[in-house]
Amino acid sequence: MADEAKAKGNAAFSSGRFEDAIRHFTEAITLAPTNHVLYSNRSAAYASLHRYSEALSDAQKTVDLKPDWAKGYSRLGAAHFGLGKPAGAVSAYKKGLEIDPNNEALKSGLADAEASLSRRGGRGQSPFGNVFSGPDVWAKLTADPKTRGYLQQPDFLKMMQDVQRNPDNLNMYLSDPRMMNVLGVLLNINMRTATPEEMERDVDMGAVEKEKEELKKGAEKAKEEEKTREEEMEMEVEGEEKEKKERKAEAQREKEKGNAAYKKKDFETAIGHYSRALELDDEDISFLTNRAAVYMEMGQYEDCIKDCDKAVERGRELRSDFKMVARALTRKGTALVKLAKSSKDYEPAIETFQKALTEHRNPDTLKKLNEAEKAKKDLEQQEYFDPKIADEEREKVCILSICGKFLNMVYSNRAACYTKLGALPEGLKDAEKCIELDPSFSKGYTRKGAVQYFMKEYNKAMETYQEGLKHDPNNQEFLDGIRRCVEQINKANRGDISPEELKERQEKAMHDPEIQNILSDPIMRQVLVDFQENPKSAQEHLKNPQVMHKIQKLVSAGIVQMR
Repeated sequence: MADEAKAKGNAAFSSGRFEDAIRHFTEAITLAPTNHVLYSNRSAAYASLHRYSEALSDAQKTVDLKPDWAKGYSRLGAAHFGLGKPAGAVSAYKKGLEIDPNNEALKSGLADAEASLSRRGGRGQSPFGNVFSGPDVWAKLTADPKTRGYLQQPDFLKMMQDVQRNPDNLNMYLSDPRMMNVLGVLLNINMRTATPEEMERDVDMGAVEKEKEELKKGAEKAKEEEKTREEEMEMEVEGEEKEKKERKAEAQREKEKGNAAYKKKDFETAIGHYSRALELDDEDISFLTNRAAVYMEMGQYEDCIKDCDKAVERGRELRSDFKMVARALTRKGTALVKLAKSSKDYEPAIETFQKALTEHRNPDTLKKLNEAEKAKKDLEQQEYFDPKIADEEREKVCILSICGKFLNMVYSNRAACYTKLGALPEGLKDAEKCIELDPSFSKGYTRKGAVQYFMKEYNKAMETYQEGLKHDPNNQEFLDGIRRCVEQINKANRGDISPEELKERQEKAMHDPEIQNILSDPIMRQVLVDFQENPKSAQEHLKNPQVMHKIQKLVSAGIVQMR
């Protein structure tokens, strides 16, 4: 997410790792291209590396996105100033002060820019800076033995290019002996190196020393400005974190107001508070489930179901607590029961309760499931007492019997009963019988995958769900089943399960004839040896699809762990 990348960028900037900060801010901008703060932060990082052209581009983007934000003009002014364009800096700082007249950073930047502009107007650029713009600069440096070796040093080349782009930046490099030698060569001032005593005696060099002192002060000021930028960034990060916390706190206060209104049966007011809480903080799905409860009380069951579906979807995106997701599913199931008018209408409610139990086994949800199943059964009996309905159902039974689907449903329901009773081998047999009678019967794969999951045969369960997807590609139960299996397999690979559980899974896998065949295969034994002793050769083996498939089988079964 953009906020996560932004937080990493802020941390890198605060630590002085500006290249890393730029990379993280760029990632965040890709995810949130209209967030002006991200461009502002990256501009500051570029400026800290003296990459003022990039800093200017990001600063301009900042003010384009948020023209009423004073800090954007502060970034724009700093970038212009870094590029040696004090006039542009003055213009940017003045625009920022029109928005925020009391901003000290803008005032300070404007003063520096106007002072630089005044110096340029009064005495022109530094006399030292002019010598770097000549056509024969590099030829002179190459010809002189004292400076020839510098041309092989990347940092020296970068220093020279910076001074050529902006002669006023010379003050930043005068403490470097190499730059003093370069000045001697370019100015044709005594090609030999003068001693300190000679420099003190040389009256003409007094002006040079004065200029050098002035430029050193400028360099110190530049460092102070950079430190100020870092402090501003830290304050900005702290401000954003503070604002986020305040919004979350405000959202919780709105939730409490909604709870109070709900208890007073003031449902419209409660909905307003929960909706406001959602606007302030969309990372807490309890606001959705609470609003769904209000809709339930008001008899607006369709709205309740919509909020529950949103809560489940958002909860999975945020990896929320399974209990919260289960609560949303239970509430949805309850609403579906309220809408049920016939025995068949209970089926989606029962399915929803079953999904809730796979997320979290809650006694209340289990009770609601049992009640729904009983209500469905009672309603079925009542429907059969109606002669008209009885005739219709009798005709349906005949049709289903002819195509085998009636018997298929019997096996499916019995498999579900065996699963609930913990009789997993019997449940597996019935589920396999469902698939045998009708290979396109989705429920058969659902039952079989669930049994295998509870038997901790996650690799087999995943294969069952994948096979079911071939017949019903959009079946959410298959997709959820695969997700749960992958999570369990990855836990073993990460070492997140206990040694006892890992041993149990491996022992079960060793009784699987398919796993036994793979491990007894001489070729596969050699492949496993190569994985330990000759990784390069092992990589060649993986190019073979059959070998790769067998390795995946072993990984899924917990026999082989990839770390």
